[in-house]
Amino acid sequence: MTELTSKEIDLVKLLARDDMIEVTEQTRTNIESQIGPILRQYYKENTQGLAPCITEKFKKAGITEDDGKSAISRARRLGVMIY
Repeated sequence: MTELTSKEIDLVKLLARDDMIEVTEQTRTNIESQIGPILRQYYKENTQGLAPCITEKFKKAGITEDDGKSAISRARRLGVMIY
């Protein structure tokens, strides 16, 4: 996987830190398609002991472990499947 884009980083941070995000179908679709795969990989790394590829990229981008967990939780509440 390549480096995270600034848009992906911003979306993860927004999910993690902003409970006031407007939840439209377009927003949910954007989250699912743009950062859903990233959050799924992050989840797998932290639950299945995989090599920390996304975790390291999150750290480099200033996204803490708590931010990552919050982003996953918020994405799940929006209906994004994180498994």
